[in-house]
Amino acid sequence: MHKLTHDPYNLIITGVGGQGNVLASKLLAGILVNRGLQVTIGETFGASQRGGSVMSHLRISPSGAWSPLIPRGRAHMIIALEPIEGLRVLAAYGNPEALVITNTRPVHPIGVICGDQDYPEPDLISAWLKEFTRRHWLLPATEEAVKLGSPILANIILIGALAGTGVLPVEREDFFDAIASTMPHDKVAANLRAFDIGRQMVS
Repeated sequence: MHKLTHDPYNLIITGVGGQGNVLASKLLAGILVNRGLQVTIGETFGASQRGGSVMSHLRISPSGAWSPLIPRGRAHMIIALEPIEGLRVLAAYGNPEALVITNTRPVHPIGVICGDQDYPEPDLISAWLKEFTRRHWLLPATEEAVKLGSPILANIILIGALAGTGVLPVEREDFFDAIASTMPHDKVAANLRAFDIGRQMVS
């Protein structure tokens, strides 16, 4: 069996409402459970119907169940569907050894749209990630998902990227089995392609 670097391995998937955050966390949890691991999921929602923050905590263990919410400062991996949400989670749950995979496409909050707030420039986001993580990957997941026909596939691209890092036992066959059993047949090929794109981005 794949040996985890920590027990539990603490992973957070974050984004805003409508990006497929919850689907990604449940899909990933299902893959890991099928690999013989125990996964406890805790979810927190902001105003998710209006593009508010959504965060899923996954605590992954070969030996037992853990409390559903990760203690502050104890995340090992953060997957961010939106860059600022990733930084927000990193500030609360990160540490110098944390890994971060983030989509580069911003979702501007209402304050930015109205001109009351500024959204950080990509170079500044990258600099913050470099300073406060052991390693990070900034990936144009939404742009690649749009090429596949649906921006929502960015969540699958990021799962593929996670697989590509090798930190968790997420193989292509596992992903195919999970997708084939949960999604309509006509969506399987696009999801598999999205997974492959994400994996290639980090390998």
